[in-house]
Amino acid sequence: MVTCYLKYVIDPYKATEFEEYGKMWIRLVNKLGGSHQGYFLPHEGANNIAYALFTFPSLAAYEEYRVKMGLDEECQAAYKYAEETKCIISYERSFMRPVFE
Repeated sequence: MVTCYLKYVIDPYKATEFEEYGKMWIRLVNKLGGSHQGYFLPHEGANNIAYALFTFPSLAAYEEYRVKMGLDEECQAAYKYAEETKCIISYERSFMRPVFE
């Protein structure tokens, strides 16, 4: 199992647009074989940092998702939405291995 951890720097004046973007991707990740744990938007503290977590059974499954994502019209529309609204300034992507009991 591998979890993708995304740290976003967002435009704090476009948090509503970023939230809409996140809602698009939760459904899309789940549709394409992953399990989305949600987006986490600013509440207290820094007003321009957001996070997202989603999990795939393996890194190979994540790579398959990336291929499907490139061909999926809804995914392309989500990317276009972020580009048009400029709600994302930058992001960092890391992969982590979850540990449970």
